[in-house]
Amino acid sequence: MKKIILFIEGIETQEYFSKQLAKTFRSLGHEIFLFQLLKERESFIKLYRFIEKENTVMLTFNFHGLCGEECFYKENKIFWEEQEIPCYNIVLDHPFYYHKFGKYIPPDYTQISIDRGHENYMKRFFPSIKLGPFLPLAGSKVRKKGWEERRQDIVFTGNYTPPQKFNQYVDRIDEEYREFYQAIIDDLILHPSIAMEEAFEKHLVTAIPGICDEDLKVCMENMIFIDLYVRFYFRGLVVKTLVDYGYPVHVYGSGWNLLECIHPENLIVHGPQDSIGCLKAIADSRISLNVMPWFKDGAHDRVFNSMLNGAVCLSDDSKWMRENLEEGKEIVCYSLEHVDELPVIVSELLKQPERMKEIAYLGFKKANTYHTWGCRARILSDLFEILNMEEEKK
Repeated sequence: MKKIILFIEGIETQEYFSKQLAKTFRSLGHEIFLFQLLKERESFIKLYRFIEKENTVMLTFNFHGLCGEECFYKENKIFWEEQEIPCYNIVLDHPFYYHKFGKYIPPDYTQISIDRGHENYMKRFFPSIKLGPFLPLAGSKVRKKGWEERRQDIVFTGNYTPPQKFNQYVDRIDEEYREFYQAIIDDLILHPSIAMEEAFEKHLVTAIPGICDEDLKVCMENMIFIDLYVRFYFRGLVVKTLVDYGYPVHVYGSGWNLLECIHPENLIVHGPQDSIGCLKAIADSRISLNVMPWFKDGAHDRVFNSMLNGAVCLSDDSKWMRENLEEGKEIVCYSLEHVDELPVIVSELLKQPERMKEIAYLGFKKANTYHTWGCRARILSDLFEILNMEEEKK
């Protein structure tokens, strides 16, 4: 397929990813249409002029264009189906966030997962949905600074929400439900290597012996606040541990003024940033701290952004990362089960600047070869070309 439709003006990070993909798509000879979600009517008119049947594909993130928008869904008709446009959707979160959008999926639809656990979830609970190739997230780079030019030892890019904000969902029904939800939260905090759906199912099967998969699906989509609770619990714990030990940590994102710590003077809050701002912050640091958003068999873009911008990525790991990134050489990992060991890991790194430079160099080399958005665009372009050839054979 020569023509590709992408979406912008929704979530800033997703717009940035789309524009990064578009750069490489264009270099590969594709024509690109960037549908403006905030100018739906104007964009829709232009989209009609762009479309060429049997030569156009739609690529989106997190169901943009596939969640019942008025311009695409009218009188039980789906625009993508009428125009015979194959739709590819890269889902950036756990699939249980998006069960409700299943009713909008057109016939020619393919879902792409960024975590192999998410892929397995789809195979089990939504076997009728076609899955594309597993595609981990990717990173981007800005102008890299020399090691001595970097002004910050430790940086974290991402927002923070105090976990207690989610207590309103834990406590929303009655004491029995509160205890049930709290037991799952406690289990995940005590055993952070467990996948979210694994913890959900474990506790649901105990509470409701013989529960079927259909009921499991319904329960899981109603417990996504637990994913957010635990995610921010560890995000706060990791930063707080270093801050209270005495390390200044530069945080870029909203909500960090709400983090309770003993030594707030070491928490240097820079406020919200867009994607470019975050990349520049990483490029100005020696250690880029990461806490995975409960991807147990994939990787977050923060990992690759860190590597591509010349910082040492210090992160908890996943099965995919253990198989594809060399720990201690291309990345440095810590355990969520032993966050108290982080200060020692940081201390050892900062004592060995030459080792840090080597890790940063090898990390950059790996990410620049395999984990840029350009790399992902080439995989997707090949996928679309295969689709085109299959259509021509029919």
